[in-house]
Amino acid sequence: MPDSKTKYIFVTGGVTSSLGKGIISASLAKLLQARGYSVTIQKLDPYINVDPGTLNPYEHGECYVTEDGAETDLDSGHYERYLDTKTSQANNVTTGRIYQHVINKEREGAFLGKTVQVIPHITDEIKRRVRLLGRTGKYDIVITEIGGTVGDIESLPYIEAVRQLKWDPEFSCIVIHLTLVPFLAASGELKTKPTQHSVKQLLESGVQADVLVLRTEHNINDEIKRKVALFCNISPEAVIESKNASTIYEVPVMMQDEGLDRVVLNKLDLPLREEPEINEWKSFLTRLKNPKQSITIGLIGKYIELKDSYISIHESLIHAGAVHQTSVKIKWIHSETIHADNVAEEFKDLDGVLVAPGFGERGIEGKISAVKYARENKIPFFGICLGMQCAVIEFARNKVNLTNAHTTEIDENTEDPVIFLMEGQKELTNKGGTMRLGAYECQIEADTLAHKAYGSELITERHRHRFEFNNKYLEGFEAAGMHATGVNPTGKMVEIVEIDDHPWFVGVQFHPEYSSTVLNPHPLFVDFLAASIKEKK
Repeated sequence: MPDSKTKYIFVTGGVTSSLGKGIISASLAKLLQARGYSVTIQKLDPYINVDPGTLNPYEHGECYVTEDGAETDLDSGHYERYLDTKTSQANNVTTGRIYQHVINKEREGAFLGKTVQVIPHITDEIKRRVRLLGRTGKYDIVITEIGGTVGDIESLPYIEAVRQLKWDPEFSCIVIHLTLVPFLAASGELKTKPTQHSVKQLLESGVQADVLVLRTEHNINDEIKRKVALFCNISPEAVIESKNASTIYEVPVMMQDEGLDRVVLNKLDLPLREEPEINEWKSFLTRLKNPKQSITIGLIGKYIELKDSYISIHESLIHAGAVHQTSVKIKWIHSETIHADNVAEEFKDLDGVLVAPGFGERGIEGKISAVKYARENKIPFFGICLGMQCAVIEFARNKVNLTNAHTTEIDENTEDPVIFLMEGQKELTNKGGTMRLGAYECQIEADTLAHKAYGSELITERHRHRFEFNNKYLEGFEAAGMHATGVNPTGKMVEIVEIDDHPWFVGVQFHPEYSSTVLNPHPLFVDFLAASIKEKK
């Protein structure tokens, strides 16, 4: 289907990385959505990995999983949390995937013996990927965020593809360039020269920015905006201030006040339609910024030096906290530092314990110690993926009398493999994209904590794992008081475990954090915090 009616917005970055292109893209999309437009966002990532699935979280933060099983950049999570709509394989493209596709075509002889080059073959594939979402006929506007910074060698083919598309008569697009306006304390001035150089570098690649978004720690006055507009070939109203916010969820409101959506629609020659009504969003912000109480949740993981490794869990706790008008303070606890001798001291101020997902041996015994303390001391507990598996191992060792119980991920020769490799994983050698990924159904038992949270007996949640509960041991667990309250109806795999005689103890094999959004907080996080609030009182 032709995409002639679909409008495209490219978002590039300059001066430095980590300016927040993803948040600006998601905020703009939110405002356009509120004006009645159908919008989606995609990310073009310049790294040569096929996807983030095999990347260490220290390298790239969290790997976010879509319902259709794509392992994507963490910005996909922001897109879903803001828009309350699902992303897919087509919403995240990497250089690795682009080159893999082109090389496979070359091997098949699809280029009829021609020399395969960056231009046109790589840029043509980039353009094809950019247009995929528009050609579905579902979207009025597609926002494409280009990762990295203008001037990076890795980003050049993407910028060149944008240049070509801007000259395509059947393609309607604009470019938003996000740059930094630093404040020099010594002179007490905001400096626009980095922005000028960044725009010039973009121009050297043949691309003129249509809108400039200036990240700043201080207000930018009209004089500075006029100066930037003059030197960067942009109209003054298309120079947008993006000042530091106390929370990323303020940014849509700030961009609305700056008129970013109006400028963009005018540039795209689209009607403004109705003024954005984001009252639910503003109501969420009011609850978030005016808490009536606070609680402390211990998040136990092995990547806590880079908190982006658990960004979806962090945001899910914020969403759920706003439901209860409660400030959620997270105590980040490295699982390698936890052991039987210090766990009581570390946990003395906690109102709830969340054991995070992960892979590998490092820190696993600390997670098991955390589970044991939360279970024995009746602290509300939430275990996700490996966190659930640690709960199973701890319960096996201390309540089912399987002293040497373990997961075969850590100990292949364990006497009691209560967690073991899934049958479909045993013959696989490739690591990338081969786990149990994406959305699967779960049948929930009535009159359980999970059923109370969901209000449904059949749910669908996203997965990312290779190991599972060993059903051979299920009868012994049930007799000792740990119950499989959620099971996959097809493969009979245990998805949720709960235990008796505890105010709130839930472990889930799936990743509920991927499904939580601002306007639809995940019910398990909401109920976990409700139990934690009750525990504090």
